[in-house]
Amino acid sequence: MTIGFSSRTAICCSAVCAIGVLALASTGPAHARAGAGAERQDGPGPSATQEPPSLHGRDTQVRPRSGAPGVPRDVSALSWLVADVRTGEVLAAHDAHRKLPPASTLKTLFALTVLPSLPAGLRHTVKGEELAGIGEGSSLVGLRENGTYRVADLWRGVFLSSGNDAVHVLAALNGGWRTTAERMQAKARSLGARDTKVVSPDGYDAPGQVSSAFDLAVFGRAGLRNPEFAAYAATATAKFPAGDWSYDIQNTNRLLTGAGVDPYPGLIGIKNGYTTNAGNTLVAAARRGGRTLVVTVMNPQAGGGLTVYEEARSLLDWGFQAAGRVEPVGSLLPPRPAPALLAAGPEALPAREEAEEETATGPGWREVGAISGAAGFGAAAVALTLRLKGGRPTRD
Repeated sequence: MTIGFSSRTAICCSAVCAIGVLALASTGPAHARAGAGAERQDGPGPSATQEPPSLHGRDTQVRPRSGAPGVPRDVSALSWLVADVRTGEVLAAHDAHRKLPPASTLKTLFALTVLPSLPAGLRHTVKGEELAGIGEGSSLVGLRENGTYRVADLWRGVFLSSGNDAVHVLAALNGGWRTTAERMQAKARSLGARDTKVVSPDGYDAPGQVSSAFDLAVFGRAGLRNPEFAAYAATATAKFPAGDWSYDIQNTNRLLTGAGVDPYPGLIGIKNGYTTNAGNTLVAAARRGGRTLVVTVMNPQAGGGLTVYEEARSLLDWGFQAAGRVEPVGSLLPPRPAPALLAAGPEALPAREEAEEETATGPGWREVGAISGAAGFGAAAVALTLRLKGGRPTRD
């Protein structure tokens, strides 16, 4: 586990219910514009369940206007993406649909799926079988058999310590490991995330388990609409109960805490990860000047364990400078159904749980604005240095 050097009480908000709406209306100007003029289009053509083809290009995709800054050339990640959180417009991407192991960034989808069904104040006593089967070398928050925890404590264990033990217990409360994986898969499809295959809900390496920079950005964006998700993702440090006492835990997202790297101004989460097969992965969001961006960085090929944070920093900086100076190359919103499917009737349409025409006043957005101010202040105050572990990093 990661031990912090300070503590603060995490923000707790009531969960908001998602509104199930069939997205039959236009998904905005990004879809109309994204198909033409990108640097390169190597992927398959559009279909009833795909966005226009520019995001399927294997090279860097960007459509600069006059005066736009150049995309950072030193980003070594196998796949990355920069998008506007409010509109869903993708500002630039590199091999965005490449299927790669996600590591603990998959916990974003886990939280999206399970958070709404478990009240934060519910208390649960951990059973031994709920801690069985945790992968070797997993990151843990330190749950004890027969220990009693609130669901909110377990979520802080997931978001801050990337605790696979907390994921196992929450999955048990959600109907079990396999059921949770199936529900996560269905949730991904409902959001238009077609690259993700869920095998292990905690993100631990498992045969066939993959996601993509595109899908992870979709999950991060959707998570910020939920005030509870946004609050947990922005929490830098917290107290974790251990019977009659408690200990400090610290978020493993170094751009948030400033541990070993400079904290990023305005950062509001979201989730980092590492496994042997995935390398380092990160979904990060930040707010500046009334605009919120989300970036995904998957498996940098240069530098060490901190490179994922520095490459995310470069992409965020570029995104804030480029906003309004580039044409979008795609959209995180689920694609509009083809006319043939519309004519066939609702039963032929892909299942969708999210209404994607929300505005800045929709559910979660005001909370994200408030949280971002607190996160920016907290990150500067928490600027700590983590003790790096020798040998292979902890897999989470």
